[in-house]
Amino acid sequence: MTLTRRTALMGLGAFGLAACSTGGTSVAPANSTGGALPADLRPAPNAAYDAWVRGFRARAGAQGISDGTLAAGFRGTGYLPGVVKRDRNQVEFSRTLEDYLSIAASDERVSKGRAAYAKHRSTLEAVEQRYGVAPEIVTAIWGLESFFGERRGNVPVVSATSTLAFDGRRGAFFEKQLVAALKILQSGDVAASDLKGSWAGAMGHTQFIPTSYQAFAVDFTGDGRRDIWSDDPTDSLASTAAYLSRNGWTRGLKWGTEGAGPGRSLTPQPGGPTFSVTSNFNVIKRYNNSDSYAIGVGHLADRIAGGGPLRASFPPDKYGLVKDQRIALQERLTARGFDTGGADGVIGPNSRAAIAAYQTSIGVEATGDPSLSILQSLGG
Repeated sequence: MTLTRRTALMGLGAFGLAACSTGGTSVAPANSTGGALPADLRPAPNAAYDAWVRGFRARAGAQGISDGTLAAGFRGTGYLPGVVKRDRNQVEFSRTLEDYLSIAASDERVSKGRAAYAKHRSTLEAVEQRYGVAPEIVTAIWGLESFFGERRGNVPVVSATSTLAFDGRRGAFFEKQLVAALKILQSGDVAASDLKGSWAGAMGHTQFIPTSYQAFAVDFTGDGRRDIWSDDPTDSLASTAAYLSRNGWTRGLKWGTEGAGPGRSLTPQPGGPTFSVTSNFNVIKRYNNSDSYAIGVGHLADRIAGGGPLRASFPPDKYGLVKDQRIALQERLTARGFDTGGADGVIGPNSRAAIAAYQTSIGVEATGDPSLSILQSLGG
């Protein structure tokens, strides 16, 4: 298996689209940047974990981690039960490309992306000059990974990675991430109090895991630190471009296009749009090994650069509804007091709960499934 930036984190859901969507299909990290952590993401007593940490300290010392770094890194940290719960309770699911793009290239994300592009244009152009990666591509990855920096995560990375290393399901991988995180501290790139990220240890504006940070992060500002954690996204944006460049990005080559074009043809959802993709599409997949993710980045990038929505339509879903009908269903339910959490045409947990509540209110079986008959019963 090819090791991408987050091969071992694939399936965690929180990272491919790191901002919550409407319609109850949240794929956000468990917490945003700043603010109080949920109770289960705060250290809890665990004697077995404490014993594991004592053993780890000896192994870390053998890999060049100083006693001072270990003391600073583990100060105030501990076993996080919520990390184990999230890791074990990941639900394998299949989201259609239409649903994925409804979230990845939502009107809100496009609008924020264009604003972020305009605000950081000079930085993005300087990054392109050095690494050859189009500014809109870097901006789109930023948008999918952390909603343009709004959801970078606030979980101590040492706590998260040590908890997962101790838990053992992917212990070797996460112990490697823990060692890398401590080496990041030892290098002086970040203070221990600021070494924070997602519940699985992905960090910064574009969600680098510690080993990828070590391999690809750059100090673009020239201040002597590769700082992907601060509010200034410069080093994060440059590090993302450096990652793509070192993985084979071709300067001046588009990721692909909808419809006919150079490169191989791709129809990821039967009956939906066809895309022609280039070698740069495969480079995006080195960042996250998913066709939907790469199309999401490419399409969002095109929208940020001024392009319009996809021209081709998607077929009805398994319930016989097209997107406009699903949006209408969400809007009508919310208007009746059954809040779906928004109207994006993606039927997620909040929408299903609203449908079930409405079904109960009219005396029919509460399946939570959308249907044309429910839409019609809600009127115009």
